[in-house]
Amino acid sequence: MNAEHLVRYLNTYLAIDRYADRSNNGLQVQCPAEIMRVAFAVDASLAAFQRAVAWGAQLLIVHHGLFWSEPLLLTGMHFERVRTLIAGGCGLYAAHIPLDAHPEVGNNAQLARLAGLINLTPWGMHKGTPIGFIGDLPEPLPVTQLAERLAQHIGTPNRVQAAPEAQARRVAVCSGFGITLLDEALAAGADTLITGETSHMWFHPVAERGLSVIFGGHYNTETVGLKALAAHLEAQFGIATHFIDLPTGL
Repeated sequence: MNAEHLVRYLNTYLAIDRYADRSNNGLQVQCPAEIMRVAFAVDASLAAFQRAVAWGAQLLIVHHGLFWSEPLLLTGMHFERVRTLIAGGCGLYAAHIPLDAHPEVGNNAQLARLAGLINLTPWGMHKGTPIGFIGDLPEPLPVTQLAERLAQHIGTPNRVQAAPEAQARRVAVCSGFGITLLDEALAAGADTLITGETSHMWFHPVAERGLSVIFGGHYNTETVGLKALAAHLEAQFGIATHFIDLPTGL
């Protein structure tokens, strides 16, 4: 497949210019003119680059890219990463906030569907634009059972912070470090928040507000969008795709 055509398609489909984002979304490292294999990984790491090259990918699509709008010298480990891609004939494409927010293949839309939510509406503001989703469960469900439902698809959550008898009815979803949207979830009527990771400083704010939170893991909650995008590109263009699983446990 023609690389320019694929990159233009990705830019448009993911609407990378719509979102204010520190990530330099789009093509970050040039790829060959023709693409037959596209690999996917959550993080732009040396291990991911090595595996993509070993698989024979001409393009690697990641959620967390190499460049975040600050000057970065091509020295040390950063040089080794870039050299691995260039020597291996593999380009790099990053989609950060655009892949969180996408209504079809986005991390948050996918998590909401895996959770079984209905009546989905955009929610969770990031610099003026909603990137998450909020919806309802058809019937109330114990939060522990909702966590088990998610675990069947993304792995066991890192933590569930909820009262033992808590029921989930209206659920907000924001992958990664979406715990910062805690008050916004409450204001939207949510009794449960599905997100990625937490830290010590968020324990008491969650406890004091009485909102149930399922911390699925930053990594785990941001695999689903890449996998959905891979399936979409396979169906759209018939190209070979491969997800490189490098879990962090975080």
